[in-house]
Amino acid sequence: MSKYKVSVVQAAPVLFDLEGTLNKVESFVNDAKKQGAKLILFPEAFVSAYPRGLSFGTVVGSRKEEGRLLWQRYWESSIAEGDTSCHRLGQMAKEAESFLVIGVNEKDNVSGTLYCSMFYFGPDGSFLGKHRKVKPTAQERLIWGEDDGSTLSTFDTSLGKIGGLICWENYMPLARMAMYQKGVQLYLAPTADNREGWQQTMRHIALEGRCFVLGSNQFVTKDMYPNDLPGIADLEDQPEVMANGGSIIVDPLGNVLAGPLWGEEGILTAEIDLDQIIQSKLDFDPIGHYHRPDIFEFKVNRQPPIRVVDQ
Repeated sequence: MSKYKVSVVQAAPVLFDLEGTLNKVESFVNDAKKQGAKLILFPEAFVSAYPRGLSFGTVVGSRKEEGRLLWQRYWESSIAEGDTSCHRLGQMAKEAESFLVIGVNEKDNVSGTLYCSMFYFGPDGSFLGKHRKVKPTAQERLIWGEDDGSTLSTFDTSLGKIGGLICWENYMPLARMAMYQKGVQLYLAPTADNREGWQQTMRHIALEGRCFVLGSNQFVTKDMYPNDLPGIADLEDQPEVMANGGSIIVDPLGNVLAGPLWGEEGILTAEIDLDQIIQSKLDFDPIGHYHRPDIFEFKVNRQPPIRVVDQ
């Protein structure tokens, strides 16, 4: 398949509400299906909140009880690999006959740790795999654990090689190179960064990796937060628009195919032509004729091999 459509969803979850969020995911997946999308990407931590503005009752050296109650609420709105909610997402992908990639708060029921993850589902509904964020940013390190490199995943599919990184992992040159060395063609970048400079990052990665880049962010307003949320007073000084979006789709020469979308929820859809990847490598290829392995050596510990998907 050389040409097909892809969609990125820009929206807010039903914050801290797992069931409500899954219902909203299903609605957007159905809408993307109507637009003909063969791959659908949702933002970082969409299931079921990116907790912007919340402190979880912490300062250096102490924690508050309300922060622990907030943590429990956050845990309860998260999902685990293989649980009922995970299977439901797979069923959505199957009904849409599309690849579904979605940012989730992934709970490890053994360790009790939460991870900021991307879950991948195939058009047959199967769980293909996941990527866990290798370095949460700043205060995120309080709530999310770090990946060990074993989920720097890439999938060889009927749409091409799919992989990606989460939010500020995309500022890590060697993490990007880990994706490039696997020949990634559809580079997925769910994020919570809604600054205008992020658009330049997405275009840079497309040019650097000679790949299509799909960037997906949330649009969130302060009144979307539940009034009974522990620690809600943290938001008093926050702006009314907590995340302004900026989702975008970029081709391998850095041209914007769709977006950026600002200030509202919506779906961006664009046609992908894999032949453009070959054309773009006439003058640059980060793992080929611009690689210079005689000078540079690159190694990733624990990165898994490319998984081949029969869809």
